[in-house]
Amino acid sequence: MRTLCVPVNQEGIIEAVRILKEGGLVAFPTETVYGLGGNALNEQAIEAIFEAKGRPGDNPLIAHVSGIEEAKRYGEWNDLAQSLAEAFWPGPLTLIVARKPDMPARISAGLSTLALRAPSHPAAQALIKACGFPIAAPSANRSGCPSPTTAKHVLNDMDGVIPLILDGGPSEVGLESTVLDATGEVPLILRPGAVTPEMVAMTVGECKVAESVMRQLRDDESAPSPGMRHKHYAPKARMTLVEGETGKVREALTLMAARLENAWVFALDGVMDGVEEVKVKNLGRDAKEAAHNLFYLLRQADEEGVTRIFAQALPKDGLGLAVMNRLARAAGFDIRQAEDVLQFQEKS
Repeated sequence: MRTLCVPVNQEGIIEAVRILKEGGLVAFPTETVYGLGGNALNEQAIEAIFEAKGRPGDNPLIAHVSGIEEAKRYGEWNDLAQSLAEAFWPGPLTLIVARKPDMPARISAGLSTLALRAPSHPAAQALIKACGFPIAAPSANRSGCPSPTTAKHVLNDMDGVIPLILDGGPSEVGLESTVLDATGEVPLILRPGAVTPEMVAMTVGECKVAESVMRQLRDDESAPSPGMRHKHYAPKARMTLVEGETGKVREALTLMAARLENAWVFALDGVMDGVEEVKVKNLGRDAKEAAHNLFYLLRQADEEGVTRIFAQALPKDGLGLAVMNRLARAAGFDIRQAEDVLQFQEKS
């Protein structure tokens, strides 16, 4: 199969709609990352998504809809979902509600719930409205790899696997959507993203964050949200995070990376200024820029054959929680304290 990469224009949308209506798959841009889309009402198309990604069968997909009215057709809507959708849709928030019978159970990996999102990217909105059905779409990468934030990233993973990629330029956010369980009385964030716990609490009065956000699920735990159970966002290089006071983190990152020939350091702007012993990649000035840059840098590391990455841990507040969630999973939860690293060096 030849994979075409075409601009987001009228002709591109028409061709994408044709493929989707015939049960095929199309990669398309959203404001978060690129999605691998198929007809959410077609079980064969849903299965094709799992196969194309090499995605574990117990990892639910997200159904992308045009807005609240379409969401109500497929999910049991409550006041909490309504308030959050009114505040953050279209945008980078996925709501988990009870699934109605019209939506195939396969999209939810057999769970009774359903993940729904209305993306804000004009191309995604145009595609959903032109199709007339919801589009099931996880990130358009091979399972376990860093999510794609450009059409080139998608092509690297999906060339010859899917027929069409709609190229809408770089993703604005750079991290997948916030996933929030809206089935109870209190909103519960299962996967952090650009819609932060603080933003949710300001809208509906309170918000909880699942304890599993910063740890790996046990084998006996179910995964109601994408990105919870399996190792995600991982580069080919082994990755370690270092947290602590900034000066000690700088010293520890330098110490760890300088011993290796093919290592990179990820850090916020200014943290590694003046350090010449190691190759530093700037995450940006703050968590927002780090979110935008992270997957791009992870893929760049793969392209350049980097074998070891050491990264500064970010504070787990606001958007920093989402960045740390992705960093921790990319590192397989290898998180070390800067003081421990330095004390070990003194003793050795």
